[in-house]
Amino acid sequence: MLEQLTQFIIDTFATVKSAAIIIFFPAMFFFLLGLAVKKRALFGDIRRAIPETSLNIQIMVFNLIFVIPLIGVASQFMSDLVDRYSLLLISPAVSESFTLPITVLIAVFIGDFVGYWRHRLEHTKILWPSHAVHHSDTEMTWLALERFHPINRMTTFIIDAGILLLLGFPPTAVLVNGWVRHFYGYFIHADLPWTYGRMASVFVSPAMHRWHHAAQVEAFNTNYATVFSVFDHVFGTYRVPGPCDVALGVTDDMAPTLGGQMIYPFQARAYKRLFTKNSK
Repeated sequence: MLEQLTQFIIDTFATVKSAAIIIFFPAMFFFLLGLAVKKRALFGDIRRAIPETSLNIQIMVFNLIFVIPLIGVASQFMSDLVDRYSLLLISPAVSESFTLPITVLIAVFIGDFVGYWRHRLEHTKILWPSHAVHHSDTEMTWLALERFHPINRMTTFIIDAGILLLLGFPPTAVLVNGWVRHFYGYFIHADLPWTYGRMASVFVSPAMHRWHHAAQVEAFNTNYATVFSVFDHVFGTYRVPGPCDVALGVTDDMAPTLGGQMIYPFQARAYKRLFTKNSK
């Protein structure tokens, strides 16, 4: 027992070290980018966001320790399940007929389509409580992407990766799709005023996704895509009136602590919206 506890502590410290390395380069990138865009105002924004950022990092470390290993097991299980029972909907020969870059591009596009509808499901009243944790960040910097409840983190991976595997995409394309959408997710969560102009008809901008997090009734059920805004345009959920400078967050009553956010989806009061008209 003592040996297992010691190993767990060692693994935990290794995980925290890995987390620091993982976020170092994005942190430098967004700091320099923010400095170029906001200049001195950036430092005031950083000071104001410290409490939310601290909580985001706590949740990130929690997920790295307890959830990422489960995702690794789930990944292997899904891959084995698809192979064992021949569950492929499309022959791997189809994706193999393309070069790897083209296959990855197709995987990211289809992955974003899947993510769009999965995201819409997360905004339904029954699934909202676990997703509300992500929306509870009232400052929303790039690290808001790490504020995901373990339930939400697991379902996101299982649905997004699972469907791509069923469609016959090779594991490499599924993995790269995850990384592309993850790091672009950092970018659209960053506190940047960019709307992309004409390119907004194709790609999700930081302003577009910031409106998704706005604490306004008009913003509910809008802007679900991660990479390609075309899905929101096609399905009528696109809304970007301009750069987003309104309040962010949710009306859900959850404590701004690691424990408060982790237990929220397991509390009966988190589901009161099942009996009301509001959904955020």
